[in-house]
Amino acid sequence: MTDRRTIGVFASENDIMNAIRVVRARGYDIEDVYTPYAIHGLERALGMKRSRLPWITLILGLTGAGLKVWFEYWTTAVNWPVNVGGKPWDSLPAFVPVTFEVMVLLAGVSTVLVFLGVAQLYPGRKPKRFYPGVTDDRFVLVLNETDASFDLEETRELLSSLNAVDVDERIGEEGR
Repeated sequence: MTDRRTIGVFASENDIMNAIRVVRARGYDIEDVYTPYAIHGLERALGMKRSRLPWITLILGLTGAGLKVWFEYWTTAVNWPVNVGGKPWDSLPAFVPVTFEVMVLLAGVSTVLVFLGVAQLYPGRKPKRFYPGVTDDRFVLVLNETDASFDLEETRELLSSLNAVDVDERIGEEGR
């Protein structure tokens, strides 16, 4: 696979959403879209699948709750049974508030860690800046040039007809 990209820069949200629909219909390979703010419906326009992060959060939260209930039962009824006011040692209703808090804590912290790992966000990572104004007021569409049949001039004309402010080609690590 080549390391060449075509960058289309747009001035408005509507222009880039329209460009994404047209480019996908024509079969281009979209690497990524950079915007100064979140755009509602962008993931649907890009054809992205739903995230599995909510399921991971549920599984980790339930795992934390299960381990916490097991640990509290083990400590109060098996390892160190203490008779407190004649109450039973394995009183599960007494475990509920702390179990809920541990479940929320483990689910929240582990979700953040899983998200950072999947997104490869780690200390010292250099950000991709394909265009200087993308964090201010520009919307950037990055297309992969996947094969030899990719025609740069045709793509440049297509993006320009879709109200692109600027169309550029980046080769190698220059675009990263």
